[in-house]
Amino acid sequence: MFVILQYFDGYGYHGTSFEQTYRCYPASFIEKPQLESGDKIIMPPSALDRLASLHIDYPMLFELRNDAAERVSHCGVLEFIAEEGMIYMPYWMMENMLLQEGDIVRVKNVTLPKGTYVKLQPHTKDFLDISNPKAILETTLRNFSCLTVGDSIMVAYNKKKYYIDIIESKPSNAISIIETDCEVDFAPPLDYKEPERPVAHVPLNKATAQVEEAPAETEPKFNPFTGAGRRLDGKPLKYEPAPASLSGSKDKKPVVANGTAPPSTGSSSQTGNRQAQGKLVFGANARRIPKETPKKEATKDAKQEQQPEKKDDPKFQPFTGKKYSLRG
Repeated sequence: MFVILQYFDGYGYHGTSFEQTYRCYPASFIEKPQLESGDKIIMPPSALDRLASLHIDYPMLFELRNDAAERVSHCGVLEFIAEEGMIYMPYWMMENMLLQEGDIVRVKNVTLPKGTYVKLQPHTKDFLDISNPKAILETTLRNFSCLTVGDSIMVAYNKKKYYIDIIESKPSNAISIIETDCEVDFAPPLDYKEPERPVAHVPLNKATAQVEEAPAETEPKFNPFTGAGRRLDGKPLKYEPAPASLSGSKDKKPVVANGTAPPSTGSSSQTGNRQAQGKLVFGANARRIPKETPKKEATKDAKQEQQPEKKDDPKFQPFTGKKYSLRG
């Protein structure tokens, strides 16, 4: 009995749990290339004997720990045919744990919860160019027994290797994916770059039009009917027309919200005087002729203008010459 206990103590078997240190080597040393497509390792037969005597959960899951680099991962087991004191594991797993050939790794049996969610991030966007990446990933994960946050798994497809990071998992950082429905989400690839937004270029025609509009606004506006007024009969005017500067300022009326401008008192008084004198007014104020002006006032003003004209002209007096007699 003493010899048996010493045997198990020498390999690190303690109590009801399995924990042992081994030297690790890649799968190529044992000619098992199928190991590279999953996360399972090959252990020695002595490990199987110890595990069979323990009350452990199946399928068997293990924690791999590299104490020198403080890296941790999880895996399953494929066979128990390795030499004593040695294990064989996928090379991509050795890279994750920063292990070299012959390095010491600690193996411990664990129980992991079934995963419900995992988020993956491809290293390159070439993986998304596959016709059906979801189907390829489902086929590859059938060879995996568990996933650990921080690991990078390898997916082989069409003679090409794609590496994918495990960046999130639920309900814990290490989950079992055997016989479980797990939701899978993808993060943008590591080499993905967001497309740059195109800068809106102004066409040359619009740019030149905007440049030409600026000096056009500074040009003086055309003001109609700003010359001097003259009567048809040649007589002088009794009022002088407003200068061009005033007429230009009249056009600039205050604008109200509904687009109409209030009438000014100065313009209304001038229009009233002109219309009272019976003159014909051209321009914007010509339409504002009051309908209530009686016609009699216009005729009286016309008569008053004609009366002084008759006094100035000498009247024709017939038969005002000298008298002559035919008889002599």
